[in-house]
Amino acid sequence: MKLKRISQAVMLIGAVSIGQMAMAAESIEKIEVTGTSIKRIAKEGAIPVQQLKREDIQRTGATTVAELIQKLPAMQGFTIAPLAAGTNSGGRSSASIHAIGEDYTLVLLNGRRVAPFESGASVNLNSIPLSAVERVEVLTDGASALYGSDAIAGVVNFILKKRETGGNAEVSIDVPQEGGGESWNVNASYGLNLMDDRLNVLVSYRHEEQKLMKATDREFAKSARFPFYFNGHNYRYDKSSPNSIPANVDVEYKDAKGNLQSVSFNPYKRANNGACPQLTYESYNEPDKCIFDYASTVEILPENKRDNMYATANYKINDQFKLFSDLALTRLDLTAKIAPNAVPFSVDVGSDQYKKYILPYLTAEQAKGVTDISGGYRTFDWGGRASQTITDSAHFVFGGEADIAGWNLNSAITWSKNKLDERYVGGYMLDKEFREMMDKREFDPFAPIGQQSEATRAKIAKSIYNGSLRTASTTLKGIDGRASGELFQLPGGAANLGIGADYRELAFEQTPSDVAKKEMIYNVTAPDAYDLKRSNYGMFGELLLPLVKNLEVTVGARYDSISGVKSRFEQAGAMKEETVGERQSSGTYKVSMRYQPMPSLLLRSSYGTGFKTATMLDIARPLTEYGVTATPRSCPFAGNDPNGYCKPGLNTYQQLSVGNDKLKPEKSTQYTLGFRFEPSPLFSGGLDLWDVEIRDAVSSVSEDLAFSDPQRYRELFTTWKEQATGRVYWAFKDAKVNIGKQHNRGIDWDVSSRIKLDFGTLTNSFNGTYMIKADYTKAGTEEWTDSLGFFGIDDQVTFRTVAKFSTTLQTGAFTNSFTVNFRSGYTDASTKVLNLDTGKTEFVRLEVPTYSTIDWQGKYAVNKSLEVRAGIKNLFNREPPLSLRESSGHQVGFDPRYADMMLRTFYATASYKF
Repeated sequence: MKLKRISQAVMLIGAVSIGQMAMAAESIEKIEVTGTSIKRIAKEGAIPVQQLKREDIQRTGATTVAELIQKLPAMQGFTIAPLAAGTNSGGRSSASIHAIGEDYTLVLLNGRRVAPFESGASVNLNSIPLSAVERVEVLTDGASALYGSDAIAGVVNFILKKRETGGNAEVSIDVPQEGGGESWNVNASYGLNLMDDRLNVLVSYRHEEQKLMKATDREFAKSARFPFYFNGHNYRYDKSSPNSIPANVDVEYKDAKGNLQSVSFNPYKRANNGACPQLTYESYNEPDKCIFDYASTVEILPENKRDNMYATANYKINDQFKLFSDLALTRLDLTAKIAPNAVPFSVDVGSDQYKKYILPYLTAEQAKGVTDISGGYRTFDWGGRASQTITDSAHFVFGGEADIAGWNLNSAITWSKNKLDERYVGGYMLDKEFREMMDKREFDPFAPIGQQSEATRAKIAKSIYNGSLRTASTTLKGIDGRASGELFQLPGGAANLGIGADYRELAFEQTPSDVAKKEMIYNVTAPDAYDLKRSNYGMFGELLLPLVKNLEVTVGARYDSISGVKSRFEQAGAMKEETVGERQSSGTYKVSMRYQPMPSLLLRSSYGTGFKTATMLDIARPLTEYGVTATPRSCPFAGNDPNGYCKPGLNTYQQLSVGNDKLKPEKSTQYTLGFRFEPSPLFSGGLDLWDVEIRDAVSSVSEDLAFSDPQRYRELFTTWKEQATGRVYWAFKDAKVNIGKQHNRGIDWDVSSRIKLDFGTLTNSFNGTYMIKADYTKAGTEEWTDSLGFFGIDDQVTFRTVAKFSTTLQTGAFTNSFTVNFRSGYTDASTKVLNLDTGKTEFVRLEVPTYSTIDWQGKYAVNKSLEVRAGIKNLFNREPPLSLRESSGHQVGFDPRYADMMLRTFYATASYKF
């Protein structure tokens, strides 16, 4: 029979082919498609799989795998590389299908698992070489019955190049019009056949560099303090920091009745008639303080360099037996720079600093009863804090494939590892040297920027620490085997069976540097040492039943068993080992149906269950420092603080992270219902309704929620000793809990058309995701909430609609494409601002408008060997909409997760085949 296309939905600049062949002759090669273990002739199946081929990828203009994947309409809730500004993510980027979460989206490389980032479940997309990707398959339906844990939301499978001959060289450059953020890359690959064409070897290499972007490079990001207009009023937003230069002070004293009181002020402001110096402003929350505009010193896009090498070999022993091997190596060197260090310090009563800067501004009663003086200083003269993270990733697979008696057998071993070295390369001080300078009063924390002496600046340079903070590695070892073949004949064709089993070991190690362990870095507590391991085995079966000519039913089931976490640690000078958490096991299943009542119409549906265990750190992490609160907070227990753990006024509080060995497995039920329609080869369309319900979902109480109701979440607050001063303050624990339930539902759609004109071919596509539900229960309660079109308590937004429309005109050697990227509006986070009309503070929630950009790309095929592409991203230079969110990175005034901070960007690519 001749090949007959059921559907081809064009996605992402007219490019994503969602399944293709409907019926084929027996001579056509059988392949394995993501979401099924049964090799069969390629055709639109019972489950929705979106596919991006090599040409599709190139038309997007994407320069990284993360940029490619995160622009797909089905992707929401992922982590982006710019969040490295203010976190220790190291520039990690992830995939998240349908806003269900990155830990529920399984990422595969050539159909096999990759080592996750640290101990988590999500994979760092930066470890995947874009230039080696042949195609991407995105399964937007749960697949736990085949792949096991982590595939509740779906699967992203990167299929890399294989069996190519000849060479290809490519160079590309991206240049934003507004400056900052320039990038370029070069890559080359070469494949050849050896041993009478039985052996094919392919090697690919890519080098790329991304330049930094400063907050001051973009008008919308240059300051933490700015005016705006909303609902008929003029407001001012101010996220400036109370850790300032010159320093603010908090003075605690006992009044005449013996009650503990406090007063806060900026000595420079008091001495200069209420004026604040450079980069600082008067605080509307505490008018006697000067607050520091830290956002103006942040680099909102970190600079990085990346090298990828990919090699694959395929050896044909004979017509029945083959061997294969893949090796992927990546090094990412990323440096994130944020504001100068915020350091606490003490002032002794009776010291020269006390007499000069504090005493003149105290009343007699205050001076008489002083009990403690602390300061918050911004070490501007030491430079901004710079954290360099070098991540080395290695992924190796070796296996074999056989076709025996109508059965296909496939087995392989996998070794995959991520290793990172987090280093401080600017802005962090050596503890001894910095304390000596403070004790000897060799620098003045009450002096404005740039007023330290030459001798002090020389000592400052010598006091900066450059070196490693920690190293960490995650290693995945696994072996798998699978088989598929025909069993017996049914009225609709041959019944097929797929079976398989796999075993994996996952290990995570973290080692603080000697300098960190000895607390030689000022106000930095050493990261904890981890040595965690656990194992997993699973087995699955899948049966495809063509009951009648146009009706197929597939039934799959899987059993998983995952061990507790083995933790090795040092105690009293000896190494000890314990198992944290219990072994967890579960069975999952999936039933799917494919019905084709007529050649132009396909109906499909599926129903299944899923299973996921918490990550090793979620279970076994000891109490660990995890940065500070995203915004200054009032004391959570003001008025009930007999031990004095509150910080004066508005202040940032330490965040801690801790594991929970009582976490239960997460379980899910899900279904899909959809159709594909192709009345002619020139038009196709489809729609899939999907629904995922998760029980005992693992999450944590957000900072905003905990501080808004500290009594309800009392168990999430503890005390913490400040390394620099020895004082004890309240701290917030980020502890994972089974929050109860999560329910997401939505519709994926795509429509494409092709029109043949006298001068060329015009292809149009329109595809997207419409969210119906994004509900979850609040931690520790049965109360439901959501983030649908709303900045939720999980510090993110699930957009009602994300869509793309593209049109491509091909005329001979020239191809031009336009793409419209659309994202619906939402209600922003609740934020405290100053009403300039009334002079009072109040809470507002902005209505963030819809956001859309248009991209253009032109391609010219000079000849069969040389091809040139040029394009413009964000053609009309659309700025990110104003957002007042106070989480997820140090960028202010916009949300980098949801808009394009690069603005109009020109790019060009030239490739040559030889």
